[in-house]
Amino acid sequence: MIRNVRAYLIGILIMIAACIMPGTVSAAPGDIGNASDGVAENGWLSVKGTTLVNEQGQPVVLHGMSSHGLQWYPQFTTSNAIGATASYGANLFRVAMYTAEGGYIENKSSLRKQLYRSVDAAISRNMYVIIDWHILSDGNPKKYQKEAKAFFKKVSRRYGNVPNVIYEICNEPNGEGNWNRIRSYAKAVIPVIRRNAPSSVILVGTPTWSQDVDIAAGSPLPYPNLMYSCHFYAGTHGEWLRQKVKAALDKGLPVFVSEWGTSEASGNGGVHEEEADRWISFMRQHQLSWANWSYCDKDESSAALVPKADPEDGISRSELSKSGRYVFSKF
Repeated sequence: MIRNVRAYLIGILIMIAACIMPGTVSAAPGDIGNASDGVAENGWLSVKGTTLVNEQGQPVVLHGMSSHGLQWYPQFTTSNAIGATASYGANLFRVAMYTAEGGYIENKSSLRKQLYRSVDAAISRNMYVIIDWHILSDGNPKKYQKEAKAFFKKVSRRYGNVPNVIYEICNEPNGEGNWNRIRSYAKAVIPVIRRNAPSSVILVGTPTWSQDVDIAAGSPLPYPNLMYSCHFYAGTHGEWLRQKVKAALDKGLPVFVSEWGTSEASGNGGVHEEEADRWISFMRQHQLSWANWSYCDKDESSAALVPKADPEDGISRSELSKSGRYVFSKF
């Protein structure tokens, strides 16, 4: 309880600071600023029907970047690096903490400390922040269910009374990660979070790398304040996936695009601007929040930054990749 009170007070102080710090509203692209449509303006978020709304019940659309794996690119999750995205208009940052592939399962203490630093950095910039339990090669979220419950118990204790934080409990279920297994996993993990974070929004991944939102819509989970993840890459996923999203929305399922790219699903190929335009129009039409993959300088077409870019002093246009220039113009 003491931790939760402390976290709540920290959150209040951050929101006050965000309102008075220079640059909260007027930071120019290339500067380092704070989100101008973030937590200080919207407060606690909740889900009403298929829509994300603020404390006043008004629709809110979050948009920003996702980090790449914390174990590889922590330098792009500092306060200045995240603030550089806010200066272009982002009000969301997603912290991708891989479970496998040299991630949390192998390095629990060090990755959790890095995650805390990254989440605190986003909070300091008046941004909403997604804590992403980034399953990928593990496929079935139940594989590390025990570890997930322990992890979310710790992080929800730390951030349960902080309005900035959104919990994403399984990035991209695949292989054996069908909806029945995801549903069972979610029923085990969500109550753990809810004991400490009763008001926070939780994102639930869907089958086939978070594409089968229509399947989830046929048997949604019995909890409030949930949204269901859809992921797409413009060079691979087109109208057929938008129709699946539309079918889910028509059934009343709230959808959050917690990861998308301008490239093919491999991270390379592209940039596919025409198809990305169709997706952007679709997301605007349906008021879908989104995070773009990925905020790093990896030598692949989905990366937002060119190799050796340094966002600690802001991001100049010359440091943005072709994908980065496209995405940052859409915030």
